Amino acid sequence: MAARSIASLSISFGLVSIPVKVFSATESKAALSFNLLHKGCGSRLRQQYICQKEGVVVDRADMVKGYEFEKDKYVLFTSDELKALEEAAQHTIDIVAFMPLKAIDPIYYDKAYYLGPDKRGAKPYSLLSEAMRATGKCALAKWSWKGKQYMVQIRVGDDGLILQQLLYADEVRSMAELHVETVDVSNAELTLAEQLIEQNSVEGYDPAEYTDEEKQRVLAQIDRKIEGKDITVAETHDAVTGAEVIDLMEALRKSIGTPKAGAAAAKTAKESKAPARRTAKRAEAESAPATPAKRASKRQA
Repeated sequence: MAARSIASLSISFGLVSIPVKVFSATESKAALSFNLLHKGCGSRLRQQYICQKEGVVVDRADMVKGYEFEKDKYVLFTSDELKALEEAAQHTIDIVAFMPLKAIDPIYYDKAYYLGPDKRGAKPYSLLSEAMRATGKCALAKWSWKGKQYMVQIRVGDDGLILQQLLYADEVRSMAELHVETVDVSNAELTLAEQLIEQNSVEGYDPAEYTDEEKQRVLAQIDRKIEGKDITVAETHDAVTGAEVIDLMEALRKSIGTPKAGAAAAKTAKESKAPARRTAKRAEAESAPATPAKRASKRQA
């Protein structure tokens, strides 16, 4: 399926205007969820909006949106007024500065988007991309979108420009609030820790190598429940607490050269433990026919 743009904008770069289309760069995968059912008959429950003053159920046709400007005091807005507020947003991305690519701490990164050239925008789009790639710079820009102004980073990816929404300073907590204790470490401890890091180092992050193992575990238990089996309780291992005294040097020595140490070994172990089962949800996603028992269970749910 071809990518669908969510907006048409222009990047303002000096006196140059670059028409671009905005595409979502990420896709949210819904977490496993369990529906609320009536214990007596097993049917789904429905949420309702209750008026706090009159205690009656309110239909959507009787709902309006309001902004609370004082405690329990609201100014009301019609749907047309809300639409006018949203349409007041500018359809431009205004570049305010260029800076080194690593100048922005990733802790300020929010949602990412892809930028593609719109009609008659291929030439200036390519020019900006190549110029930033050659200088090793990224752009800092302002973008108004859905009632909020964002500071954004525009950087060059492998296949084009990426727009990264940034958090404001008041949206990121200061780590100083944690009052992290600093403790001196010995040269011997540091040497062993460095060896352990080198032993488990890889060239880069390949997201395709990793899966949501916790989700797979829960799906396996759901399959057992569908088949009429009891859910098994996983073994828990007591974690080392701060109150316990451990021999740090001995722990480091044991970590180096252990069978599970190293990224390659971890990957091999993960692949060897990958279950051969197929859950109903994955089978459906792969267009494989589900078993009659699972289909019946899904209809009843």
